[in-house]
Amino acid sequence: MLMPIEEIIETIRMIQEEHLDIRTVTMGINLLDCISESMDKTCINIYDSICEKAGKLVSVAEDIEQEYGIPIINKRISVTPMAMLAGRSDSEECVKLAIALERAARETGVNFIGGYSALVQKGYTQGAQALIKSIPMALYNTTRVCSSVNLATTKAGINMDAVKEMGIIIKKAAELSADTGGSACARLVVFANAPEDNPFMAGSFHGSGEPGCVINVGVSGPGVVKCALEHVKGADFSTVADTIKKTAFKITRMGQLVAMEASKRLNVQFGIVDLSLAPTPAVGDSVARILEEMGLERCGAHGTTAALALLNDAVKKGGVMASSHVGGLSGAFIPISEDEGMIQAVQEGALSIEKLEAMTCVCSVGLDMVVVPGDTPASTISAIIADEAAIGVINNKTTAVRIIPAPGKKVGDVVEFGGLLGSGPVMKVNSFGSEDFINRGGRIPAPIHSLRN
Repeated sequence: MLMPIEEIIETIRMIQEEHLDIRTVTMGINLLDCISESMDKTCINIYDSICEKAGKLVSVAEDIEQEYGIPIINKRISVTPMAMLAGRSDSEECVKLAIALERAARETGVNFIGGYSALVQKGYTQGAQALIKSIPMALYNTTRVCSSVNLATTKAGINMDAVKEMGIIIKKAAELSADTGGSACARLVVFANAPEDNPFMAGSFHGSGEPGCVINVGVSGPGVVKCALEHVKGADFSTVADTIKKTAFKITRMGQLVAMEASKRLNVQFGIVDLSLAPTPAVGDSVARILEEMGLERCGAHGTTAALALLNDAVKKGGVMASSHVGGLSGAFIPISEDEGMIQAVQEGALSIEKLEAMTCVCSVGLDMVVVPGDTPASTISAIIADEAAIGVINNKTTAVRIIPAPGKKVGDVVEFGGLLGSGPVMKVNSFGSEDFINRGGRIPAPIHSLRN
């Protein structure tokens, strides 16, 4: 794919001055053929299969990075949801699966490996139930393994038994990692309508409908979009939308180039480009600052949801013109701890959990990297999950919750996570209880518009 010299020069400027990068090259691997007569043998097969397929992933990505001058921040692996390999195992045996994934991640040199996951939107299998119970210990015994649970879809409704359980699981994971502010929860996400080809952590897993092995690439460039909008100050919203679309087109083309090159060199099928504006704690790499560039005094002010809706839609429109295989989440992420503009908005009182929930109706995911007081009841966490799942189910979109109850911390404290995870200000939650609501259990039925056959 040849690029005009003007675009090459512009891309170099974006990389050097505006934080443009390939956020992740993620290899998806199907591990269903690793199932064996014993858990120990299954774990050996998992390790061997991952190392065989992804052994060159990091070196190939580094070679592309050097040759093209394009920063590739993360190299990652996603695998078949481990609940599918758990069979009749108990929770202690499931932890062995996580340790096998951790060993493979270390051997291949990737930053994270996703897929310690279960899909329970309509109910539990024995393996899924065991794996979910094992999540706190699995995260405690690993540093690179990421876990996710999909408990709702537009087609199935919301599994409220799983909603209740995940509140308890998140609290346990936080308590086990209390010495690091509950940081294990940064590797655990709860989904509605989870995509099978998402390259971003912590929610990445390799869906059953995916090829045996595939390369998915996640591109990010909040700083590039903000700089583009600085050149159209005072323009109307049609101009704003067009500017974002054109910028997203250029960013996606770069992602497509890297994805196809990695696919060719690894002899692995190319999957999708995920064009998600994923921020980092670095100044100049913030989604919140894009919204403020549209005219908001601070992210969270009235008008924020409308601005985010425009941004998310324009990013998608620009991306699909640049690649026939845009997938994953593709849109704008609004994680608190990973976005310096979001952090400031929370600290100044402009942004609350309630306003964030409204914003998740139009962003590409949901409540992401939200830190709450450590004494927040499990039922309240479950109720937050239920609200997000309802938004996803009713609006036929992906929503998620990555929430961190920080042990011993109160509203206003700041918890340091380091690296891309940044630091999170502890946010206030509603003090009124939801326990009786969560204890009802059962399943909230699918909405009427799910009946599309």
